[in-house]
Amino acid sequence: MSPPREATSPTQPYQQRPYRPCVGIMLINPAGCVFVGQRIDNQAEAWQMPQGGIDAGETALAAALRELGEETGVGEAMVEVLRVHDAWLEYDLPEVLADQLWEGRYRGQTQKWFAMRFLGGDINIHTAEAEFSAWQWVDAGELPSKAVGFKRDIYKRLVEDFGDLLK
Repeated sequence: MSPPREATSPTQPYQQRPYRPCVGIMLINPAGCVFVGQRIDNQAEAWQMPQGGIDAGETALAAALRELGEETGVGEAMVEVLRVHDAWLEYDLPEVLADQLWEGRYRGQTQKWFAMRFLGGDINIHTAEAEFSAWQWVDAGELPSKAVGFKRDIYKRLVEDFGDLLK
């Protein structure tokens, strides 16, 4: 389960840029609701599930657990991995945003998604690596409408593919 393709030069045309290898976590509570956070750097009403890049030499699972801890304060002992999505799911950023992020080397992200059951404990978004200004548990059916437009198709697919875990 290694991430695809390496970064290229920021001068490469948008459509020829690779995707940044990442992970995403659908954190599910015992009631079947999903954790979402409001990005700290976005003024729009846009919520997302925890996600982040895979560091060099890091496995996707290690990255998922690290990102979850960095963004929510939820540690490995507070979750159970229920399923790993079998595909890498990609999304394109709007070109103007892609030019600003990651030195313009990527056109979007390719993500390995993990469904994890939240076993309990304190959620703390005010971490050293804070990315969220607020958080909430939502019904999975609300996920696509809460996300920014370019992530909605992935969120729809995750609700479908992980749907049996949400009951």
